Amino acid sequence: MAFEGITSKLQSIFAKLGSKGKLTENEVKESMREIRLALLEADVNYIVVKDFVKSVSERAVGAGVLESLTPGQQVIKIVHEELIKLMGVSNVKLEFGSKKPAIILMAGLQGSGKTTMTGKLAGYITKYHNKSVLLAACDVYRPAAIKQLQVVGEKVGVPVFEQGQSDPVKIALSAVEEARRTFKDVVIVDTAGRLHIDDNLMDEMERIKAALDPSEILLVVDAMTGQDAVNVAKSFNERLEITGVVMSKLDGDTRGGAALSVRQVTNKPIKFSGTGEKLTDIEPFHPDRMASRILGMGDVLTLIEKAQEAYTEKQARELEQKIMNDEFTLEDFLEQFSQIKNMGSYEEIFAMLGVNQAQMRGMEIDEKQIARNEAIILSMTPAERRKPSLLNASRRRRIAAGSGTSVQDVNALLKQYEKSREMMRMVSGFGKKKKGGKRMKLPFGFK
Repeated sequence: MAFEGITSKLQSIFAKLGSKGKLTENEVKESMREIRLALLEADVNYIVVKDFVKSVSERAVGAGVLESLTPGQQVIKIVHEELIKLMGVSNVKLEFGSKKPAIILMAGLQGSGKTTMTGKLAGYITKYHNKSVLLAACDVYRPAAIKQLQVVGEKVGVPVFEQGQSDPVKIALSAVEEARRTFKDVVIVDTAGRLHIDDNLMDEMERIKAALDPSEILLVVDAMTGQDAVNVAKSFNERLEITGVVMSKLDGDTRGGAALSVRQVTNKPIKFSGTGEKLTDIEPFHPDRMASRILGMGDVLTLIEKAQEAYTEKQARELEQKIMNDEFTLEDFLEQFSQIKNMGSYEEIFAMLGVNQAQMRGMEIDEKQIARNEAIILSMTPAERRKPSLLNASRRRRIAAGSGTSVQDVNALLKQYEKSREMMRMVSGFGKKKKGGKRMKLPFGFK
């Protein structure tokens, strides 16, 4: 999980601070030394660490902190604020400019996840900005690069313009003409990557940039490469003047050094982060939310957004009506599993709620059980799903055999379903009219 290493270390440091009623200047300095080591171990740029610790130290040893009733909490608050500042204060949105079509130039080294991230970004712009997108295949050197872009383009429902292994500058210009002809709003240009930064790559990128005058030049960097990612970002920025960074594979980076360094080193914002392997796993980068995740405080805002995406307003109203009328079936129960999966893994969801790794070790989260439960429900007939009272012993044996599970698994699922249904009955009971005819207000946002 992202930032797992640094989060556990910082929480350990803060736990010691929080156990003290008062702090001395020496105790603050010792904590700063530990924070410095934690950041360096997380592969954060040395200069960034030095400046960060200096800023926190200067604020933390002030009289207002040391003499406060909760000095430990004050230090944590300062670290949180400085982390936000380090990563850019606020989310920086995509710039489409005034020209049509808007042009976004994607850059990055080979293996950084650039082509996949190009597809993710195309899907994101289509869904959240309601704009039509054309992908331009300008990586003419890497074997199967064009095919890869076509595959991801098809998956996100975005067309790909390609002209084979010809001049990338001419392909890019032709793609823009095609976008004008077909009234596309945005062209995203997937350019060639290399195994290392070289003049040929940069010259080609500079020629494409000069020909297109893009509104955005986004550099995709692999978060898992740590300090190397920062060096790559610095080099590309010096040659191309990038407008922003996209962090790929952030979900697999337990250290977090690249995300904490790249903004400070390049002075360019991180605009998006890749949070998984699916083409929908892309998030706008919010420094304040990321700082809260790093400190183990959770990220409830992102969790709420994911829940809103997983459930349409129509689905929410239909579910509410079923709960009110006590008509919640096993088909609806199956739908709940699907919606939770769309929000991410249980580990991610608990992390956004502020449950840290140590707390999760005591919890049994068996995601394979979710798959088994789905298989059990899918092995039932439609009538059985809608009327679980039909499920006698012989039917349960049949369902267990059909789903590759045991009768005990089937019984456990039905018990879980009944518990959920009972809880929903209790909730809906608040919504019934009292004798005076006045309807009580429902909790949990129901109306």
